[in-house]
Amino acid sequence: MEIKTFEDLIDWVRDMHGFLARSLRESAAGNANDQASALLTYLADHEQELVRITEEFERQADPKALRTRLYDYMKHQPVKVSDPSDTHFASLTFDDIAREVFQFHDQVIDLYDSLAGKAEIAEAKELMDSLKEMEEHEAMRLARQVSNSRDI
Repeated sequence: MEIKTFEDLIDWVRDMHGFLARSLRESAAGNANDQASALLTYLADHEQELVRITEEFERQADPKALRTRLYDYMKHQPVKVSDPSDTHFASLTFDDIAREVFQFHDQVIDLYDSLAGKAEIAEAKELMDSLKEMEEHEAMRLARQVSNSRDI
């Protein structure tokens, strides 16, 4: 996907959450560890919820911000996510699964932070700040849930 505007970026991040959700879900049945399999299912549901939340952000965003061109995106380290057909999560431990998912969220947060700092109009900065805040909140919520499920 060619990312030219903030709207393209939001679409791309939403798609990445969707790809990750499908990869996690596909891997859940193949993981022999019941706790890891349950984590994969939970994480898949959470990523799918992030798809919905991201769509809502886009619907409510200022059209001026969405149409703003992104010039510095390519200079940012690309966010990496597993291909939905890649079921490598099935072979990972509980801790390794959590680590990969949190690394993904950290990359998205860093991307939003970087772009907020480079935004040329206030509306685009506000949009990136709001999306960053949402990702941070969801990552913290996820960390609590993962920690609680590890203790079970």
